[in-house]
Amino acid sequence: MEFLLLESTEINLTTVGVRLLLSTVLGGLLGWERESRRQHAGLRTHMVISVGSCLLMLISIYIPQTYAHYTNVDPGRIAAQVVSGIGFLGAGAIFRLGGSTHGLTTAATIWSVAAVGLAVGVGLYQAAVIVTLLLLFVLAILDKVGKRVFRGGALKTLKISFQSPKIETSKIFSVLEKHEITTKNINVVQSNNKQHSKIMLYVFVPEAVDLKHLYKDLNDLKHIGQISLGQDF
Repeated sequence: MEFLLLESTEINLTTVGVRLLLSTVLGGLLGWERESRRQHAGLRTHMVISVGSCLLMLISIYIPQTYAHYTNVDPGRIAAQVVSGIGFLGAGAIFRLGGSTHGLTTAATIWSVAAVGLAVGVGLYQAAVIVTLLLLFVLAILDKVGKRVFRGGALKTLKISFQSPKIETSKIFSVLEKHEITTKNINVVQSNNKQHSKIMLYVFVPEAVDLKHLYKDLNDLKHIGQISLGQDF
């Protein structure tokens, strides 16, 4: 008897409530993982997308059940629009900074959580749960494995101000190369009076870098003012 509710194909108040609640929970699990990584599309965004997709799927099923006398009713039409339309929302999570692109994983998660909501809405509970667990495995577990297997590090922004209009970029690159820091992008800015200048570099910093020695080597250069190294997002 306990499975009759889940197996019911009739769209009524009870099945609607159960499916919307389940889609909210599954979307929240994926959103929690993204929120823990300080992504712009986090817990609330994924929950809203999942429950919204579920509701649209319920509407797709409800229409042909209620208006059976219409011969051109297609229960998959709204779902198809969700699949294509969610891409525009996912694109908002992608941004470029320096020479790299960020947010691709979050955009893919947004697209996947919409599919989870659609699956719950149509009654494919097992598939929705399995996909949610697989996505959590990929996002959380494989990320940790990848950091162990591949070279660890982070993309950061290095800002160096000079008390001189002239910047000896070759010496800066020599210092970075010494510490195995890879430069992705570079931008040089001069003050209005051309008495000062600043260089901003988008760099990949390995985990093993000794920041104390890095700052010391940079400060040994001529006309160095202020040095800052921070996260790019």
